[in-house]
Amino acid sequence: MTCASCAGRVEKALTKVAGVESAAVNLATDKVTVTFDQARTTLPTLAASVQDAGFTLILPAAEGVSVDAGETHQQKAYLQLRREFIIALALAAPIMILSMVGMTHWFMAASPVSMNEVQTLLLVATTALIVFSGKRFYVAAWRLALHAGVDMNTLVTVGTGAAYLYSAAVVLFPGRFSSLPGGRGVYFDTASTIIAFILMGKMLEAKAKLRTSDAVTALMRLTPKTAHIVRNGKEFEIPIAMLGVGDVILVRPGEMVPIDGVITTGESSVDEKMVTGEGIPAEKKAGSAVIGGTMNKNGSFLFEVTAVGADTFLSKIITMVQDAQGSKAPIQALADRIATVFVPVVIGIAMVTFVLWLTVGGGPFSTAMMNFIAVLIIACPCALGLATPTAIMVGTGRGATLGILFRNAASLERAHDVDVVVFDKTGTLTKGAPEVTAIAPLNGWDRNRLLERAAAVEFHSQHPLASAIVESARVGGIAVPGEMHVTSFRALEGFGASATVGVDSVIVGNGALMDSLGVELDTARPAADAFAAQGRTAVYVGVNGVCVGVIALADEIHATSAATVAGMFRMGLDVVMMTGDTEASAHSVAAQAGIRRVVARVLPEGKALEIKKLQSKGHVVAMVGDGINDAPALAQADVGIALGTGTDVAIETADITLMKDDLAGVSTAIALSQRTISTIRQNFFWAFAYNVVGIPLAAFGLLSPAIAAAAMALSSVSVVANSLRLRRVKLPVRP
Repeated sequence: MTCASCAGRVEKALTKVAGVESAAVNLATDKVTVTFDQARTTLPTLAASVQDAGFTLILPAAEGVSVDAGETHQQKAYLQLRREFIIALALAAPIMILSMVGMTHWFMAASPVSMNEVQTLLLVATTALIVFSGKRFYVAAWRLALHAGVDMNTLVTVGTGAAYLYSAAVVLFPGRFSSLPGGRGVYFDTASTIIAFILMGKMLEAKAKLRTSDAVTALMRLTPKTAHIVRNGKEFEIPIAMLGVGDVILVRPGEMVPIDGVITTGESSVDEKMVTGEGIPAEKKAGSAVIGGTMNKNGSFLFEVTAVGADTFLSKIITMVQDAQGSKAPIQALADRIATVFVPVVIGIAMVTFVLWLTVGGGPFSTAMMNFIAVLIIACPCALGLATPTAIMVGTGRGATLGILFRNAASLERAHDVDVVVFDKTGTLTKGAPEVTAIAPLNGWDRNRLLERAAAVEFHSQHPLASAIVESARVGGIAVPGEMHVTSFRALEGFGASATVGVDSVIVGNGALMDSLGVELDTARPAADAFAAQGRTAVYVGVNGVCVGVIALADEIHATSAATVAGMFRMGLDVVMMTGDTEASAHSVAAQAGIRRVVARVLPEGKALEIKKLQSKGHVVAMVGDGINDAPALAQADVGIALGTGTDVAIETADITLMKDDLAGVSTAIALSQRTISTIRQNFFWAFAYNVVGIPLAAFGLLSPAIAAAAMALSSVSVVANSLRLRRVKLPVRP
């Protein structure tokens, strides 16, 4: 494919096949994404329909599904263009020089050959150039003509063909043109330079397009080809493709983790930046999950394979990015509509130009022909076709390197309109697990002794608050509660727990439990009330009928939450927090995060209704969540953003997934969307302006065909180059 017209013809051919629901062609990658019913059609049938339209569909079975095959296809196309350009340049340069000096009297006076012989030499050289370098345009145009189609190749073929055939006729049949005003001139230099310039542009364009998929290529290259498997106490090196779930793999310092799994023995730190965007290596130990494609830093470990092939984390990321890059953004619809009529309209303008210059303009035939050619060559449907897909590819690729996955191009486009961001509280703004934040010992007890007794009881409980108390004891270096002599444990659902620790009767729970058991709380209530006012949960600890202290627990906010919210305000976004938690807890977390608008005590369905209310007021809403209860709200929002550390349901529902537990990615995703859409609009402006200005200039005889060819060649390159700037654009930096 060479332009948007080509892409449109391929899409039209595919969508006509029975059973095809949709087809989206990406001109930047030469790929098409097809949704079809396998019971009604097959891939060979789709390939046949594309063949009938004048193109060739390279099926996965023929090329392979790895990056190597796809990269080879595009690399081969680039290398072929480079070879053809070098040949064209080597021939066009002397043709141009000989054409220029051949018109001078001093050259002909000193030359041992006649003008006819010079022109014959130019004919031979130009013919060679067309056969070896320009053939691609003529073959493509002829193939399309057989299917009643036209595209950029048609414009190039008609333009250069007219100059070549006219000039060849002048050389071969000079007597026929002797009486035509201005008709004895030849224009081999025009045909040759047009082909050379357009090949140069195509070569630069192909080189630049290779760079638009750098992010995906880098992800695909992460996985090593082999792994060190351990079986029956012996180590073997086998290809990754031979691994299965349950295999045990050895990873040494400095080696890549070959596939997903869970560590069984050993510990280390693992650099996961390329797949999660996290710059700080993650500490791993027995029970920790590891991701294929990450780099082991300083320790050896054994891990058990948990996923292979398309089920691995890295494969899912690559698929998600490729799906996004292969999809179409709604903003591209205008270019698609124009592409369907662009080439026929340009051919019509060129023919009108030729006729008017011959009749009204009163100029010689040669002038009319040169202006006719200039109109054909200056028109560039390529720039229009590349305006959107190149920017989408670079934008989604840049997002992937930052740990941000866009579901499709529409998600990327929609995010730039967001003006309200709604955050879930638990697990999104907060860490999602309670932590001990304060301890108030009473009646002569010290902090460590109090925590020791409470942890001894809670060690036997499964409640999240109990786990937080046990973890606090461990972090504080207090004796492992499980090693203490604990008997008569009772879990009192909704109230707390009790047990005998050594010789002491210990109760850990809420005020209702203490009151029911007759434990006096007068001295403890001030501390408990103060904790509650701060949005914390107060847990009383009673020993032998006496309250010996109060432990405060809270779901702490992420370290980046406040900075992220502040950054959104600077971007002009409004921020809302929605939670099913109490008013006190909700407002406490909101205050810490810097959020002023809070909706508390709302059920999952209620969150979706609240978002609908915002949308009814004209707002474009993004919802950020991580749990199953966020799925309705994520689906209702204009843009659903899920944390990659959340549930699969939330991620499947979301339009954007953050691969790491870092809310700074929300503002980064929105900013990336804004810059990508801005780039697309710039591309469209220059593509439209180029054609709107260039075609009239050519029609009025103000552009020579050679200059028109150079301008056409560089127009597509400029669009791709402008899109590539997204790789370096400054975005909100993660705190």
